Amino acid sequence: MVETSRRVVITGLGSVTPIGNTTSAYWAGLCQGANGVAPITLFDASAHACRFAAEVKAFDPTGLIDPKEAKRWDRFCQFGVVAAKEALAQSGLLISDANRQRIGVIIGSGVGGLLMMESQAHVLKDKGPSRVSPFTVPMMIPNMATGLVAIALGAQGPSSAVATACAAGSNAIGDAFRLIQNGHADAMVCGGAESAITPLGVAGFASAKALSFRNNDPASASRPFDAERDGFVIGEGSGVLILESLSHAQARGAAILAEVVGYGSTCDAHHITSPTPGGAGGARAMALALLDAQLEAEQVDYVNAHGTSTPANDSNETAAIKTALGPRARQIPVSSTKSMTGHLLGGSGGIEAVAAVLAIGQGVVPPTINYQNPDPACDLDVVPNQAREQIINTALSNSFGFGGHNVCLAFRRFA
Repeated sequence: MVETSRRVVITGLGSVTPIGNTTSAYWAGLCQGANGVAPITLFDASAHACRFAAEVKAFDPTGLIDPKEAKRWDRFCQFGVVAAKEALAQSGLLISDANRQRIGVIIGSGVGGLLMMESQAHVLKDKGPSRVSPFTVPMMIPNMATGLVAIALGAQGPSSAVATACAAGSNAIGDAFRLIQNGHADAMVCGGAESAITPLGVAGFASAKALSFRNNDPASASRPFDAERDGFVIGEGSGVLILESLSHAQARGAAILAEVVGYGSTCDAHHITSPTPGGAGGARAMALALLDAQLEAEQVDYVNAHGTSTPANDSNETAAIKTALGPRARQIPVSSTKSMTGHLLGGSGGIEAVAAVLAIGQGVVPPTINYQNPDPACDLDVVPNQAREQIINTALSNSFGFGGHNVCLAFRRFA
């Protein structure tokens, strides 16, 4: 366990998701079992093996991003800045010359500016190198959501970007937690942002046989832990949290939403896309988060699962949860909000951390929708189809990524 002295609390949440473009709309969608999956509209997908996704709908950054600037930004950067501004507004944190060097930004992204890269590759091919946009490189690199958020907010403290595939958003939150714990920052803006619903993104994941191919019934395609799951549904969006040291938040009279108490990070060192059979890496990440938080399995009230709806992930994550939480694992609600939002890749850890924090604050466990056929290999309480009211004092959030990256975050009701 890392020796630390500073408690870290959450004071703001921001969300851009396939089921709501603000945190309140997103939470309402989670509680209602909303379904964000539909046929792709961002491009003509008629020739693709998978023709549906969980797109952000009716996204309008007017008033939050200058229209001229927005045209130069990749979509994932727009999501990240909008979510960050919402989180900062809720927190009431004012960034000024007096404190900006103690406030940092970490926004994770698994893919970065894929839309910009892909579109400019076509420009290069069709019109030649002189016509490629000068914004190509700045807007496709994965750190640019971090950079633009820092510029928009004027945050000059620790700044980095994490690119650990689907664990990136959770790694970003965990790394920000450590920076505050260890005294390197007083507050951090952190989370994940992603927008990879592009022809190349969808075709690439489809060729890897990672996606669901339920083109005749997209709404039922994301079905974590269900025996008939056949792959994940790609999604997009951003989730951002404002973390502060407890003393910093209290000194300014901030409303505290929850506390970050644990962070576990491991690597399978096994395969580029497949988890270790039995979920050993995920189990170690969960165990490390519990150890870091000085929590016992008996104290865990809810797990927001990685729950991608792929055959390999869900069964191995089930095994990991059983290993980490022992005999009580089957009694703990374990839901996958990806059943509603699809899989935001590097953005998923951000919106799922938001969900875990709100579950604690609101006393509601979001459901796993589309759950119809029990799988003996996934024999947990997956909160099927309907949200459940329950007192939640401690919640875990799991994120596992290609390359074998595993992250678990532990959140606790503030007291």
